[in-house]
Amino acid sequence: MRHITGISRQQMRFSSLEDTISPDNQVRFIDAFVEYIDLSKLDFVVKTLKTEGRA
Repeated sequence: MRHITGISRQQMRFSSLEDTISPDNQVRFIDAFVEYIDLSKLDFVVKTLKTEGRA
């Protein structure tokens, strides 16, 4: 009987999003910019949710 063999489930592969983005990618600039600005001055507020996950 023929069957399809898949990827071995005995293996683990760890990867990082940081490793997949090149050092000169424009998303790194956007990330640095967002980290730099003070969102509280723009009236953004951190809101804690209830334990049920609803606001």
